[in-house]
Amino acid sequence: GSWLNAVVLVTEGRVKMRIAGAAKFVVAIAVFLLTFYVISQVFEIKMDANLGSLFARSPLDLPVRSTKPPRYKCGTSKACPENHFAFKMASGAANVVGPKICVEDNVLMSGVKNNVGRGINIALVNGKTGETVDTKYFDMWGGDVAPFIDFLKTIQDGTIVLMATYDDGATKLNEEARKLVAELGSSSITNLGFRDNWVFCGGKGIKTKSPFEQHIRNNKDTNKYEGWPEVVEMEGCIPQKLD
Repeated sequence: GSWLNAVVLVTEGRVKMRIAGAAKFVVAIAVFLLTFYVISQVFEIKMDANLGSLFARSPLDLPVRSTKPPRYKCGTSKACPENHFAFKMASGAANVVGPKICVEDNVLMSGVKNNVGRGINIALVNGKTGETVDTKYFDMWGGDVAPFIDFLKTIQDGTIVLMATYDDGATKLNEEARKLVAELGSSSITNLGFRDNWVFCGGKGIKTKSPFEQHIRNNKDTNKYEGWPEVVEMEGCIPQKLD
């Protein structure tokens, strides 16, 4: 009997030791997890603090990385060299959307500015400074060609001349008007016809034909719009008058 009691006591002792050991193990794991949690919380706070200080920096301290393509004056496809004026222009679209003329990032004429009209739209720019001299439009369908001729005769030497048609820019043109525009460097003015689309950039006192000219004929077989050809656009770099 005493031997059996001794075995029971030893067994109970081992069970208690195992329970105590298991309890210590559970406590140890709990302490480890708690410690890990506290450390991770502190680490996250430090991370947040670092991110906060990063965002608090001046933009000048951070490297600038832009994926946007560079924007050039008037939205042209490339930059102009020194001593040149950037320009971009478009003829009118049928009799709905007016033409647009832009020089050195300044929109000189457009439907938004409400300074365009049916016929030939003209912008004059100082060849030395690039500043706008004047903008006007002359109705070549229902108007008179005389004011257009008078205006052309007043243009001063060294002036950059930009022209764009809207709706119809040719019906009232006569030989004198066409000759005056040709003297500004135009090649297409001599055969500009009813509802043709045309853009041109030349100058008073130019010695050669201008390279800046686009002309699309009104042709019912190829017209983009009913009764009108597609819009013509043109861009380029005008040499500054230095002398």
